[in-house]
Amino acid sequence: MSLGVQDRTRTAVEQAALEQASAAKRKAALHSVLAAGGMTLLKVLTGLFTGSLGMLSEGAHSSVDLIASGMTLFSVRMADLPADEGHSYGHGRVESLSAFAETVLMLGSSVWIVAVAVQRIARYAHGERLELRESAWPVLVLLLSITVDYVRSRQLARVAREAHSQALEADALHFSTDIWSSVAVLLGVLASFAGKRLGVRALELADPLAAILVSCIILKVTVQLARETIDALLDATPPAMRQGLVDAISGVEGVLFVDGLRMRRAGAHYFADVTVAMARTTTFQRSEQIVMAATDAVQQLMPGTDVVIRTAPVASHQESIFDRVRAVAQRSNYAFHDVTVQQMEGGLAVELHLELPETMPLRQAHSTTTEIEAAIRREVPEIQSGVTHMEAEESTIEPVVVLRDDSALEAGVRCAAREFPEIADVHNVLALRTGDQVQMSCHCSMADDLPMGTVHRIISQMEAAFLRDRPEVTRLLIHPEPVTDNER
Repeated sequence: MSLGVQDRTRTAVEQAALEQASAAKRKAALHSVLAAGGMTLLKVLTGLFTGSLGMLSEGAHSSVDLIASGMTLFSVRMADLPADEGHSYGHGRVESLSAFAETVLMLGSSVWIVAVAVQRIARYAHGERLELRESAWPVLVLLLSITVDYVRSRQLARVAREAHSQALEADALHFSTDIWSSVAVLLGVLASFAGKRLGVRALELADPLAAILVSCIILKVTVQLARETIDALLDATPPAMRQGLVDAISGVEGVLFVDGLRMRRAGAHYFADVTVAMARTTTFQRSEQIVMAATDAVQQLMPGTDVVIRTAPVASHQESIFDRVRAVAQRSNYAFHDVTVQQMEGGLAVELHLELPETMPLRQAHSTTTEIEAAIRREVPEIQSGVTHMEAEESTIEPVVVLRDDSALEAGVRCAAREFPEIADVHNVLALRTGDQVQMSCHCSMADDLPMGTVHRIISQMEAAFLRDRPEVTRLLIHPEPVTDNER
């Protein structure tokens, strides 16, 4: 399967997963609205009927949940809209804004509950009775509320985890804390009823105290939700998440270190902006492979993340003198070859062949080579001197003619090869005429384990010997190959 087909297949799968997650979020948010609406109505009516501040506070809490659920339903629909020209990161931040608005509502409800509860306690301190109408409705409604909250919180938490929805996560927290607040109100109502029957007047305080406990629970959840929401709006990255991504990217072969990592979250979508350091001798194609591997490493930890990776070339400790010289020469954007370094008295000397455009004037060519030599001596202090051989980079395609009567030239090539016992065979001898020049090429077989340094020396000496005997030939290109290649 080609790389393009793989990318299209992966994109289609990711798109289908996103659509499925969006449908699940909308369904969960709608059920949350219906559940919050029903429980709010029951709690408010029961609180008004019995006169229980705890039930009224629960009704207020549930009304906040109803408003929050409505905002959640709107936000998850809005957040799933695709990115456009005005919103290049999509509309996911709507979920964070919705969650922030919920914190404000929850804070306001907790303040109101505490104020009313303190007022009732003050009235009790001045001798006023805090009577509740005895009824089974508060108990039944609260038990039903606990059951509904348990079921809804588990479902919302599951969908929030799967869809990475901050708005649904906030809703799940609301319903989970409603369980404990309902239990607190239930105990307060039962204690008040018991105090009335047993004649223990102090138990009348159980209802307002339960209301204060509910407000404390709301406040705790509000602080937790506010912290997470503000972190999302300020693009805060949890240290554990950041370290995990840095470790995963650093483990990719070819990455020297992670030079920078920025994360942002927009609803269910994550965006990663990464700068990785690579050896400056890395080729363009190899750097592309490293970037793809680093992208996969991020998406394995955080599937669906939009990853942008920039590369920064750096000098590694493993660079040799040759690598450092080549790195400087490459910055000139001209091709070069045959880099040699020699030990001389007082330091090292470097020689290289620089390929310049054939139409470049000598003055400009000399200025270019002088700048390159100065840069090499400046960045590689071990180099004390340098000689650059300027060559014309040919850009003209000339017609050639294959010489048919080349037996004498071929015999000359084989004669030159016999001077070198390392050459086992000469074949594919070809002579070409370009204009008034004759150029030749051939293949020479040598031992498989012969070092390249020795191979280069032999073919260079063979070329020089042949050209000395046949001055009418301007070039002999020798292609060395292992002996076992002839056995295939």
